[in-house]
Amino acid sequence: MSPVDDCVEFLQRLIRTHSMPGEEGEIAALVAAEMERLGYDQVRTDEAGNVIGLVRGSGDAPSVMFNTHLDHVDAGDPADWPHDPFGGEVHDGMVWGRGAVDIKGPLAAQVHGVAALIESGDRPAGDVYVTGVVQEEVGGLGARYMAETLRPDLTLVGEPSRNEVRRGHRGRVELVVHVRGRMAHASMTRIGRNPLTVVGRLLSALDDIDRPDHPELGRATIAPTLIRTDQTSANVIPGEVYLTLDCRTVPSQSAESLRDDLLPLLQAGEIEGTSGEILIPRHERVSYAGYEMTYPADNPAHAIASDHPALTTAVETLTPALGHEPPVDVWQFATDGGHFAEAGMVVVGFGPGDDRLAHTVNEHIPISELEIGLRGNEALAREWPARYAALRA
Repeated sequence: MSPVDDCVEFLQRLIRTHSMPGEEGEIAALVAAEMERLGYDQVRTDEAGNVIGLVRGSGDAPSVMFNTHLDHVDAGDPADWPHDPFGGEVHDGMVWGRGAVDIKGPLAAQVHGVAALIESGDRPAGDVYVTGVVQEEVGGLGARYMAETLRPDLTLVGEPSRNEVRRGHRGRVELVVHVRGRMAHASMTRIGRNPLTVVGRLLSALDDIDRPDHPELGRATIAPTLIRTDQTSANVIPGEVYLTLDCRTVPSQSAESLRDDLLPLLQAGEIEGTSGEILIPRHERVSYAGYEMTYPADNPAHAIASDHPALTTAVETLTPALGHEPPVDVWQFATDGGHFAEAGMVVVGFGPGDDRLAHTVNEHIPISELEIGLRGNEALAREWPARYAALRA
């Protein structure tokens, strides 16, 4: 079996293994077994349930971590898919299914791309880690844990990038606006104090708020996404309203700074008898391994400069492997890279697959793109850390 066919077969097994957040135990075992089969020097699972494979280097270059995650989002109604979302079927040279792009295609390309060094006997100059973390899709429990327990010199996040290089992304903060009013019969508007009125005024004011514009990541955004009241009856003025805001942030922003910016707008729209607050939700998560963590709904933004040595050497390394100089851009969505960057790691992105297909019913990855991703990861594992060290010397 060719290296590409071997990788495709592994990807098919990954797609056929359900791994919703908190349910990654089976796929973690599958990834660990594959690493062992491929000859990784060490394979282990940490306390949070993350899988860590190691190919030891000579110690002459910095260490590097190749990172993806193990979980996927819900597939929805299988009838809406052109092919079985968990079939891992190949049609017209493309592997179909939930996770083909986000993230099992890039995961397979990392596991097998780094293993190519073992097969060739060409050991890397520095240690190479390949990691699959849990619960990325729900705030990054696994990455938050790993950011404190594994500190490589370089980190390569393998989210789908169309085999281009990524140097950052906006973050995501979730805020909940909570307004209390006075419940009353809907016919008695003078007695009630409708919190929806306050929320409506806030929504109208959002268009006028000053949003920072980052030179690489673009403008920060705020999108109202969910609204609920304490009522199920249509003829009652509610007593409470909860409005969820999805905020896409740039590096200068945090959950706390956003809350502070929005609170005056909320207060300006209050009516007599109402009160409002803005909450930063906290998620209480438990991994399949039983590890518990509570963290805020805050996935940080990150970006490295266009002339950063890690970025320029990654491009230099990939150019001969891909046969062209890969474009450099930013992701539009948040990744676990923000957690690693916040912990002080140097983070660059590269992975096969079209990110625009992620979370859709048309999720698939061409085998030709997977093959390019394999070559790119192999080259990065072999040469990138040494080039980076030489440039910084």
